[in-house]
Amino acid sequence: MIQLKDILYKVAIETVIGGTSVAVGELHFDSRKVTLNDVFIAIRGAVSDGHEYIQQAEKQGALVIVCEELPENKIGGITYVKVKDTKMALALMASNYYGNPSGNLKLVGVTGTNGKTTVSTLLHQLFSKAGYQVGLISTVVIKVGEKDYETKLTTPDSITINKYLAEMSEAGVEFCFMEVSSHGIDQHRTSGLTFTGGIFTNLSHDHLDYHKTFAEYRDVKKRFFDELPKSAFALTNADDKNGAIMLQNTKAKKYTYGLKTMADYKAQILENSFGGLLLKLNGNEIWSKLVGNFNAYNLAAIYGTADLLGLNELENLQLISSLTAVSGRFQYYISDGKITAIVDYAHTPDALKNVLETINSIRTKNEDLITVVGCGGDRDTTKRPKMGKIASELSTKVVFTSDNPRTEDPDKIIEDVEAGVEPQNVKKVIAVTNRKQAIKTACVMAKASDIVLIAGKGHETYQEINGVRSDFDDMKIVKEFLIQLEK
Repeated sequence: MIQLKDILYKVAIETVIGGTSVAVGELHFDSRKVTLNDVFIAIRGAVSDGHEYIQQAEKQGALVIVCEELPENKIGGITYVKVKDTKMALALMASNYYGNPSGNLKLVGVTGTNGKTTVSTLLHQLFSKAGYQVGLISTVVIKVGEKDYETKLTTPDSITINKYLAEMSEAGVEFCFMEVSSHGIDQHRTSGLTFTGGIFTNLSHDHLDYHKTFAEYRDVKKRFFDELPKSAFALTNADDKNGAIMLQNTKAKKYTYGLKTMADYKAQILENSFGGLLLKLNGNEIWSKLVGNFNAYNLAAIYGTADLLGLNELENLQLISSLTAVSGRFQYYISDGKITAIVDYAHTPDALKNVLETINSIRTKNEDLITVVGCGGDRDTTKRPKMGKIASELSTKVVFTSDNPRTEDPDKIIEDVEAGVEPQNVKKVIAVTNRKQAIKTACVMAKASDIVLIAGKGHETYQEINGVRSDFDDMKIVKEFLIQLEK
């Protein structure tokens, strides 16, 4: 067991009632998990306030309560620690509790609106192929060497992050690549971690249900780079108008990548087809199995990061050529009847535009591009009409459908999406609320050589309706329908 005073190192304490030289069990911010001698940290969340559950934690045997507001009735034998910000305290305490594991490996954070999963997952793939023990913390999965763990959040809570980093450290992992979300930064989930580097992908419309304004969203992302140490590197997208802003106040060493402007790591697209990309990276010609303009940016970021982490240039280029697509990110299947189905996670206006523009730049225009798309419920509503406008402008036909409606009425969400469709594109659009039927409709509409894009859910293997998650896999469903219809 660890002493309370050791896990409070660096925490800004306002008041302590009781002793800190006490041995404690585990750290919890969920009062239901508290057992004898544990520490309960009261976190104020969007849905509930941990301060309301202090009494429950006490009853269950908590030895220490960490809070922003001391309870009126205090129990003898329990230590109460008052802090200004319990989220920040939790991050620092979790890091101390697990022995500051981020300092034992090279941790690289990837932030931005789109591309976080692809960049972090492909960096994990590249360094694994180079023979290193590698860790990954992403939206899709947490990997410790060869072991996989399920995850539900882009950036998990501080206890979970440090628990897995400690496991990585124990397993001899040398590099860990981690997605860093704006929610995670804002809620201090990454505070207390030692980063070797930070990567900025791009910034566009997303999460404005949480951040309220685009400026606030941008500034939260920037805070990640503001907090990087001098010893770290900060690699930014030189072509994104917010790329330079991200690095304005960072102490880290600054580097850039891009396609259009002068950059430390410069990519140029020589060929772009459904078979892949022929690229020039800092003057070196390479072939990649990945498709599209957006993946050229992702590969430039990966190339730059691998270089900054000390990988030999020739090995770096060879390994980039061998990288394979990430699940649900421009994943495609060509049926026997020559219909191409593409599944992509594009769930923001910018990501959808990128995917559709990529397809349009490759296709001959003699075939139809049929897009199946919807928007998630209980999330940023302002992006819905924008998604509708983009889908109807850049596709031949569109089937609007439900995504993860959560607690919202799916038909109402579709109405919001349809509101963005301009008069000249109304004839292109139909609405089918049931997502499975929407995919079937697109498959029935498709002829030989046509392209069916199913956007919004990507790697997800569920659909969430009123708090219930049911099995749902876009790629599996579209394959089944195409095979069935071709019999």
